[in-house]
Amino acid sequence: MSIINGIGFLYLLPKQNLLIFSLYISIGWILLSVYSKFYEVYRYTRPVNILSLILRQLILFCLFVFAFSGLYHELNIYPRPIVKYTLLCFFIIGILKFTVYYLLQKYRVSFGGNYRSTVIFGYNKKTLALENFFNKNPEYGYLHKRTFNFRKKADSLTECFDYILKEGIDEIYCSISELTNAQIADIVDFSDNNLKILKFIPDSKEIYSKKLRYEYYDYIPILTLRNIPLEDSVNMIIKRTFDILFSSIVIVFILSWLTPIIAILIKLESRGPVFFKQSRNGFNYKEFDCYKFRSMTPNKGANLHQATRGDQRVTKVGKFIRKTSIDELPQFFNVLFGDMSVVGPRPHMVSHTNMYAKKIDKFMVRHFVKPGITGLAQVSGFRGEVETDKDIIGRVKYDIFYIENWSLLLDIKIITQTFVNAIKGEEKAY
Repeated sequence: MSIINGIGFLYLLPKQNLLIFSLYISIGWILLSVYSKFYEVYRYTRPVNILSLILRQLILFCLFVFAFSGLYHELNIYPRPIVKYTLLCFFIIGILKFTVYYLLQKYRVSFGGNYRSTVIFGYNKKTLALENFFNKNPEYGYLHKRTFNFRKKADSLTECFDYILKEGIDEIYCSISELTNAQIADIVDFSDNNLKILKFIPDSKEIYSKKLRYEYYDYIPILTLRNIPLEDSVNMIIKRTFDILFSSIVIVFILSWLTPIIAILIKLESRGPVFFKQSRNGFNYKEFDCYKFRSMTPNKGANLHQATRGDQRVTKVGKFIRKTSIDELPQFFNVLFGDMSVVGPRPHMVSHTNMYAKKIDKFMVRHFVKPGITGLAQVSGFRGEVETDKDIIGRVKYDIFYIENWSLLLDIKIITQTFVNAIKGEEKAY
């Protein structure tokens, strides 16, 4: 963005027309980048594919600048300067893109950083080829630990799982032809429940009717079972930008004047701090301090026991702010600091997370993204106290759907529904 704007200002346009040109090409660049997948460069992406992305973006951007010159023909921007401008931009961008790409590779080889440890399930020509790729190409950043043979050796899945947990393996690669359907199901469950990336080396067997992502490591085809939109760099930037803007607006225009009022009401009714801090599990299972307005009298069980219907610990002020969800507003500071998102799976107390991780299948999948102040499960009737296993199972189901189908429009829809529910009041808001 800096390159295309800077060179445009210095070379293409007179100074008085900078603002409109900057807005036009900046918005255009973002739209073209999303369409052409210009930033989808991974550790296993080949240089020829990067060059292809650059050339595709070059052609599209050149046409876009031509469209600008036609729209604002009074600026007298001629074709030859446009071509020179785009070529110069992409010459610099190409150099920077390949520099970062090769510096990362050099960093992995020389310093052993930015690595992902891997294991392979199955022993055949395809898995040997993948193992060979990992071992002979350290610049891609894969540290292969072990290939499990389910034919000659008596490698059981339990032993494999123990090894993965002991060695801190990041990614599991499976040959479908070497595994039974029951084994595949066990591996999928293990990966979900322990936050491991699972990928498949495909063959003629059917896996599941999911949105599979097809990728190439050199010339070896790889399938990713769960496609998470928020792993895409563009989507991450969009969501983080939205979080920062939205949380800043709430903090400046609502919390700035509401906090003193709530603080006075809380202090008048009971002794204790205005804010309540609680450890919860967030992205990648990391613990963070989650902030709320204190709605209960200070008690030792606050970090262990969830609020129930008619809970005697809840104060009169606390009952009101819990009913209207005002008690959750300080979490916008968590969003601004990067621990949470405005929308995402609701974080649980550490003690509850540990319990549900062992008890509820795929509960850990929720930690593939940042937790949220509100979420799809909350606006779908699974808010508040977990009274039965059905409640937490339903919550996990909606959270996984959100993770696999994220979009900015879905976030806006959830925020709108949350606001409507807060005004109407909810049955389980106690």
